[in-house]
Amino acid sequence: MKKIAILQSNYIPWKGYFDLINMVDEFILYDDMQYTRRDWRNRNKIKTPQGLKWLTIPVEVKGKYYQKINETKISDKEWGKKHWTQITQNYKKTKYFKEYKELFQELYLNSKELYLSEINYKFITAINEILGIKTTIRWSSEFDLVDGKSERLLGICKDCNADIYLSGPAAKGYLDEELFKKENIKVEWMDYSGYPEYNQLYPPFEHGVTILDLIFNEGQNATKFMKSFKKWNS
Repeated sequence: MKKIAILQSNYIPWKGYFDLINMVDEFILYDDMQYTRRDWRNRNKIKTPQGLKWLTIPVEVKGKYYQKINETKISDKEWGKKHWTQITQNYKKTKYFKEYKELFQELYLNSKELYLSEINYKFITAINEILGIKTTIRWSSEFDLVDGKSERLLGICKDCNADIYLSGPAAKGYLDEELFKKENIKVEWMDYSGYPEYNQLYPPFEHGVTILDLIFNEGQNATKFMKSFKKWNS
């Protein structure tokens, strides 16, 4: 039974994003969708002594109301240096920061990518490697996309020969499950509730931050605080 998920790329996403990737055979980056401002595409949250802080990659948006995610360009070449400074300042006291410092320093300080999608992809694949996630990653641009929100997702599922489509809960408002049922593709919904807390700096505890927070605080134990690895942890 082949299971797939389809989701826009996010910048250094939270743990739930990686659980979704780990629960499927193929994960499709849905990056020829319209870029949405003030969303997770180009930003995420970190913990600081002063509370939560957004790290945002500056992108070109002026007059580009209908640009796709994979057409969105970086507007400040120094973004990586600035983000790495913030991450270092706020995570250098975590237990495992030194273990991963070199890897992430390389990603941030030597980033030459011009497009947001390429940056997101580099970070997602690097984090997958840390977590031991082996899921195949593909791009929606590989497929012949049709019109209609549900129809487009269904088309990708059919092209992938999927038996199960795992969707994020946000799609419940528009996904036409009957279309999938007619094609003998089962729709399953991701459940992001019930995550355990881990050792995190700067209380109170916050689940909705970048997965870098979990990695720097728990290292190789990070997967013990994620849902998709439970069968190996138990």
